Amino acid sequence: MTTLSSLAALALGLAAASPALAQTSVGDDETIVDVPADAGATASWQLQRIAKLDDAGPMLNAVIAINPHAPAEALAAEQAGLPLMGRTVLVKDNVETRELPTTAGSLALAGNMTRRDAPLIANLRDAGGVVLGKTNLSEWANIRDFRSTSGWSAVGGLTRNPHAIDRNTCGSSSGSGAAVAAGFAWAAIGTETNGSITCPASINGIVGFKPTVGMVSRTHVVPISSTQDTAGPMARSVADAALLLTAIAGSDPADSATAEADDHKRDFTEGLDSASLAGVRIGGMRKQVGDRDDVADLFDAALADLKAAGAQLVEIEFEPNEEMDRDSFTVLLFELREEMGKYLRSIPPVTGREQMTPRSLADLIAFNERHAHSELRWFGQGIFELAEQTTDRPAYEAARENAVHLAGERGIDMLLAENDVQFLVAPTMGPAWTTDLVNGDNYNGSIGFGSPAAIAGYPHLTVPMGGVEDLPIGLSIIGAKWQDWEVLKAGAAYERARSAAIPAPDFTRWMEQAGEPAD
Repeated sequence: MTTLSSLAALALGLAAASPALAQTSVGDDETIVDVPADAGATASWQLQRIAKLDDAGPMLNAVIAINPHAPAEALAAEQAGLPLMGRTVLVKDNVETRELPTTAGSLALAGNMTRRDAPLIANLRDAGGVVLGKTNLSEWANIRDFRSTSGWSAVGGLTRNPHAIDRNTCGSSSGSGAAVAAGFAWAAIGTETNGSITCPASINGIVGFKPTVGMVSRTHVVPISSTQDTAGPMARSVADAALLLTAIAGSDPADSATAEADDHKRDFTEGLDSASLAGVRIGGMRKQVGDRDDVADLFDAALADLKAAGAQLVEIEFEPNEEMDRDSFTVLLFELREEMGKYLRSIPPVTGREQMTPRSLADLIAFNERHAHSELRWFGQGIFELAEQTTDRPAYEAARENAVHLAGERGIDMLLAENDVQFLVAPTMGPAWTTDLVNGDNYNGSIGFGSPAAIAGYPHLTVPMGGVEDLPIGLSIIGAKWQDWEVLKAGAAYERARSAAIPAPDFTRWMEQAGEPAD
């Protein structure tokens, strides 16, 4: 982890000069407070918070690299009057930024300084956002092996959940979720192929938004699947997520999926503060609650809040489609091999390691075998190996067409149309499980409805809806393709109507919070 002691003088030299910008951050008592300060002082304070809670103390291990120039950049952006006013953003370490390495958590890309900004990052800077640093992730966005542990990478180690540091952070955007929950930055950028924004957002008690695939450029983002990959915002409110999406969205000539983005991009914050659910028909996915009564109780309370806000609720029956999941996995395997190779061949070689810079998935597999003690101690690379063998293009094309059809036209679109509803809602995930590097992840069964949205490429928002034993649970709101703004408005309206208390980060082990049960 990065030691920030060298930044102490910088931090002290940037005392708050004016209350021009109020960013939400973490106070000395480790609770979330509003910080009245200029953007530079806020960034400096956030760097100090990272040093206190990430590098030391509970050692969340969410941030793996910092930008020491962030305070000065934030102050300059604020003084220039740019839309984001110097707000700080942490970036998942599979998204390229010019000042920091992009490793995807793997030692194979250690020192990978491309000196490039991904277009989404260029958009962020143009809007006055500031890259505060890079966040840890599940190595290779959790696509290496079936028995992985979310939140672990060979570069960054294990990220811990600020709500209970012995519990998991979920998905591959684990560091981004934990960092936002801990108040290390105004917001963060995550990426999702299937659940990697929404799951860590839910489990860390924040807002996460997976936009329609094609709303945000994927150029210079370490890929898994062109069919399903997207970047998206992770923040502490729907309004903040919408503000960040407004900054990063837009068409990119190098990414054909974004050809329609400018037609659908807008100020996504418009109308959020007045959005109403009155008369809006919403489908409740009852069977996607799983078999946990405590999660079911939270979901019932969320539905009651939606109804009290004027929504008309429709109970929807849905059974998971194994054929959709099977064909989607074929798509991921084929596209991983092809697109990872294209990406690796695009990066400049690491100085002094030119012959070792990987250029294909086969190179990554070989690297991991050579460095098995560091890379393969906790879990293997079974998915990598399957992907390397998945070369049948006609079978892939047929699987892609079928999976997208079953998830979209025959899935979400049909459920919306046949039930005459505008949105679908379900619990996002169950509570965070105890992290276990030996046995891997435990996802608490079949809770949630995120896979169809991921496979179809449709928008999926998760908003905190309460907690189970002080462990956060999110409510998923899913809409049709390009209904990003509508989904965000529905989320903002629910956020205002929500009656449940939302757990606050405790920065201790779960048993220290819960205590021993009474006799």
